[in-house]
Amino acid sequence: MSNLFLRTLRDDPSDAEVASHRLLVRAGYIRRAAPGGFTWLPLGWIVYRNVERIIREEMDAAGFQEVHFPALLPKEPYEATNRWVEYGDNLFRLKDRHGNDFLLAPTHEEMFTLLVKGLYGSYKDLPLHIYQIQTKYRDEARPRAGLLRGREFVMKDSYSFDIDDESLDRSYHLHRDAYIKTFERLGLPTVIVSAMSGAMGGSASEEFLAPIDVGEDTFVRCSSCDYAANTEAVNVPVPDPIPLDGLPAAQVADTPKTPTIQTLVDHLNAHAEFNRPEGDWTAADTMKNVIVKLRHPDGTTEALAVGVPGDREVDEKRLGAHVEPAVLEPFGETDFAANPALVKGYIGPGALGTTGTSGIRFLVDPRIVEGTRWVTGANEPGKHVVDLAYGRDFTADGVIEAAEVLAGDECPNCGSPVEIRRGIEMGHIFKLGRKYAESLGLSVQDEAGKQVTPTMGSYGIGVSRAVAALAETNNDEYGLCWPREVAPADVHLVIAGKEGGPQRPAAEQLATELEAAGLRVLFDDREGVSPGVRFKDAELIGVPTIVVVGRGITDGLVEVKDRKSGERVDVPIGDVVDHLHAQT
Repeated sequence: MSNLFLRTLRDDPSDAEVASHRLLVRAGYIRRAAPGGFTWLPLGWIVYRNVERIIREEMDAAGFQEVHFPALLPKEPYEATNRWVEYGDNLFRLKDRHGNDFLLAPTHEEMFTLLVKGLYGSYKDLPLHIYQIQTKYRDEARPRAGLLRGREFVMKDSYSFDIDDESLDRSYHLHRDAYIKTFERLGLPTVIVSAMSGAMGGSASEEFLAPIDVGEDTFVRCSSCDYAANTEAVNVPVPDPIPLDGLPAAQVADTPKTPTIQTLVDHLNAHAEFNRPEGDWTAADTMKNVIVKLRHPDGTTEALAVGVPGDREVDEKRLGAHVEPAVLEPFGETDFAANPALVKGYIGPGALGTTGTSGIRFLVDPRIVEGTRWVTGANEPGKHVVDLAYGRDFTADGVIEAAEVLAGDECPNCGSPVEIRRGIEMGHIFKLGRKYAESLGLSVQDEAGKQVTPTMGSYGIGVSRAVAALAETNNDEYGLCWPREVAPADVHLVIAGKEGGPQRPAAEQLATELEAAGLRVLFDDREGVSPGVRFKDAELIGVPTIVVVGRGITDGLVEVKDRKSGERVDVPIGDVVDHLHAQT
């Protein structure tokens, strides 16, 4: 360590929001280079390469072949698939000196497809599985959380090419099994959840989420069956329709000073004329209509109305996933001024829908089915409609899964309550189908000599993100606690004694013996540094085993400490190598 390019910090960096960011910077693994971009220092680069090695070994063991594309790519392939436009502001675009358009790749589907198109042309060439480990670039509006959400990051992305859907199923499960083995070796617990494919397109989508509270993904897990899904992909159980015959007539009611769901419910329950056999009114009896703006990749915008039960908010992440590649923008005061048919706080279905007075497209939650009755806005200040029945008094232009999912909601599979957790997306696998092959003209000759379009699968793992996730799940109040296979060393050897004492020569000899035995050693041989600082650095850096050569050396003993459990044992110095080999 006297020669190691390392500087540990006692204070947290001011911009660190999560434990992994804080500790990786403090322990000297990474340094911020720019918003959303980090420099890897020697210890960090060792950990990163260990993660990369494990991923590569499991990909190779599964029979996948590694290739490597440039990160700087031409515009034309992405124009052919329309993603030059669809990616919107997330794409880094640039021109060369000749005025030609290029991009920094956010993903490489197009390039993989064109590579196969240029080399393969027969069903005999398939199935094919190829992968790369490469830096990606996305112009995040708000990079945050260190390595977890950056503008520059490293991914392992692989693609399968198959002649038919049956073969794609086999390729998909081959990758799925390889991912399970990969995360087990990394020591990173993951939950496999149903997901959406997003801007990539495709189907049969699953994510591997590390269940970590600071994660940006929210997922549900059933308390009884094996159902698990990202909240964006949760399908709400649809209730049976209710016969319209015999339903009470809708009535417009005076509801002054009730611009919110709670004030509306309180007003209904406080006035006898609204009493009903079912009992008190609740927020679930109301329908809120939320207006947003969609900005499409071509720059055009449109308003969208979303109707959800009043006991739930519109989940912008769920909504955003369903309207991609458009992005959400708030519907502001100027927008209301331009749409006088919308009465803020009292918006009702009469003003919504392509046939309504505003002409704004109107999509509703799947729970809003024929015969369900709602209290909702009457499009007049201080007025609501009571017992407005769907299918009799109003309809919508379609259905959308945009309401927030709540703990205790029914499982779509078995009806049991679900629990909600947060997680970090570590991997994503999905069936792309033929979208990219068709757009880029990839075809092969089948057994009958006919030209057919192969079907594709896409499979990604966040390599740099895995380092952060491992740091997030392997730390304590003192610092990092790396799993052995990804750690920067097996042993952190510390001298704890006065200069000129017997500790240094004994530690130097032990370091030589440990390395000769095949153990990776981080040796704190720094002079002029107190034992207290050395101990704190050892705990902060987080190597799995800490060996202290201290005052016990006069009796031929050294202290061996397990960094994660804190267990300590005195071991004769001559037995240390065998003792550590037994641990590793």
